[in-house]
Amino acid sequence: MSGRKKVFLSILTVLVLMTLGVVGYVGKIYFDIRATVNESYEASERIETELDYLAGDPFSILLLGTDEGDLERAEHGRTDTMIVATVNPKKELTTLVSLPRDTYTEIIGQGFHDKINHAYAFGGISTSIATVENLLDIPIDYYAQIDLKGMKELVDLVGGVEVNNSFSFHYEGVDFPIGKLQLDGEDARKYSRMRYEDPDGDYGRQNRQRQILTGFLDQARSVNTLANYKEMLDVIGENTQTNISWETSQMLFRHYRTALNHVNSEQLTGVGFTGDGVTGEHGISYQMIAEEELTRIQNELKNQLK
Repeated sequence: MSGRKKVFLSILTVLVLMTLGVVGYVGKIYFDIRATVNESYEASERIETELDYLAGDPFSILLLGTDEGDLERAEHGRTDTMIVATVNPKKELTTLVSLPRDTYTEIIGQGFHDKINHAYAFGGISTSIATVENLLDIPIDYYAQIDLKGMKELVDLVGGVEVNNSFSFHYEGVDFPIGKLQLDGEDARKYSRMRYEDPDGDYGRQNRQRQILTGFLDQARSVNTLANYKEMLDVIGENTQTNISWETSQMLFRHYRTALNHVNSEQLTGVGFTGDGVTGEHGISYQMIAEEELTRIQNELKNQLK
């Protein structure tokens, strides 16, 4: 996938609302969109963002895809998708960094190391934010979370998505042959969750998740989507959480759109290892990030926040 197409997760909320907002500055649609943003809003006690929007200060977003509602799970879910995005309108650039869910790192506030996606299970969004800030050595200004159950419903509302599958596999009763596939919400969920048959493991799964998100956005931009706008807003309101308020979203829409002119995608890459009871839990698979690789990503993100 090209860098431009690897669009970050918060667009699931922000750009969908922008798309609908093209005709939403008058009448009922405007008020419905504002109500949905307000419903999804939840501040984080860890984040105190002071940005000069008029000056175009760059900012960062932690984007989380969780599984709390998927498969009717009752426990506090884990983050199947973790992406850090930096948005810089002066450079007309958005940089996306996908974090492997099995990254072995310190879980802030817990006093031990574990997989980075477990941070959410231990302490929710605030622990995920603290852990990512510690790993990448940058501040997180905003977050956006969507439950995978909501993603499935949104895919159905736009009439399904098209993906280009690079290898044939079978998962949960469905065959996914090589080539272009048209997927409904349930098949999109399965397509994006398979991991163990993928030769690239979790990295391959992250790529397929981005395909689903991109396919959804392609469909959401169509005029036909406006017929389902209220249903889409209902799903977004029920399945998303963000500290981007209505007022902030308006400022971002007005002053930060140029940052989407160029989208640069990166992948934090580790080396797999099995825990021995000293480093990691015995018999559990992790990804160890080499110091050189971590420094590379840290420097790139810091450069984009200047």
